[in-house]
Amino acid sequence: MTLIKGLAAHAAGAELLPFRYEPGELRGQEVEIRISHCGVCHSDLHLISNDWGISQYPFIPGHEIIGKVTAVGADVKGLEIGQRVGVGWQSNSCGLCEWCTQGLENLCPTAEATCVRRHGGYADAVRVNSRFAIPIPDALSSEGAAPLLCGGITVYNPLRSHGVNPSSRVGIVGIGGLGHMALQFARVFGADVTAFSTSEAKEKEARALGAHHFVNTREARQMREVAGKFDFILTTINADQDWMSYIQALRPTGTLCFVGVPPSPISVHAFPLISGVRTITGSPIGSPHRLREMIDVAARHGVKAQTESFPMAKVNEAIDKVKKNKVRYRAVLAN
Repeated sequence: MTLIKGLAAHAAGAELLPFRYEPGELRGQEVEIRISHCGVCHSDLHLISNDWGISQYPFIPGHEIIGKVTAVGADVKGLEIGQRVGVGWQSNSCGLCEWCTQGLENLCPTAEATCVRRHGGYADAVRVNSRFAIPIPDALSSEGAAPLLCGGITVYNPLRSHGVNPSSRVGIVGIGGLGHMALQFARVFGADVTAFSTSEAKEKEARALGAHHFVNTREARQMREVAGKFDFILTTINADQDWMSYIQALRPTGTLCFVGVPPSPISVHAFPLISGVRTITGSPIGSPHRLREMIDVAARHGVKAQTESFPMAKVNEAIDKVKKNKVRYRAVLAN
């Protein structure tokens, strides 16, 4: 009998405790992965607290997984035992709907999340559909790559989907767990990159990560000076802002894209959208194809998450530090 050992939430907001489960027989399209590292994402914290009303207890959180394949189902092709792979937010999709057949599996209406109504990566092993196990090249360390599987793809996908290129003028709002990776990818794409932050102390680090320019959003003069400057602004923060100031910072046909979720409804005037054909949009994770592409780009251009490592057994300590925003910038658990 195979048993997978992990650390599970048994009630909303509770500390994680040791937990074991039997995964059953390995399905034809599944792989089993022995986990070496797993990132601690803010989404895990929301699931543990059941902020989204979708959690079922007990469950093992974790969806920024790196490990080695230890078993492959009878129908698996392209992955081998011993191969290092990564798994992000998504672990399966139907493979048949209009979105899956377009290579947009992340939009599948019956998509299966890695740790929603199933057990995730704060464990010694996990099973997923092999299509969602992404090979990890030798150039990437496991600790630096783990947060790319969710946080990284969350910022990479909209930059790619909206055609960011060397002619683009890009703004990144928030220099945190998502923003510090977004700065790196935007710079790799050749864009002129501006970091927006409420913390002037982050300017030096933002420039080291790839920003050409820095705007302190607490300074109204600095915000006025960038009016009409940007083709694309990506906001990674989970806080309310004066969103009209970002709309005004867009050039005609520019886009303001949300990957962070502010607590209040977003309120803007329609006229600047109409007169300048400006757009407000959002973006979720990315398809397996886009994940593979992102991992290749990261490996070739040295993009990685800035991390703080914790032993898997210290998961509650890691979660507490993430809750208090004391990790710069991503916590990673190591087995």
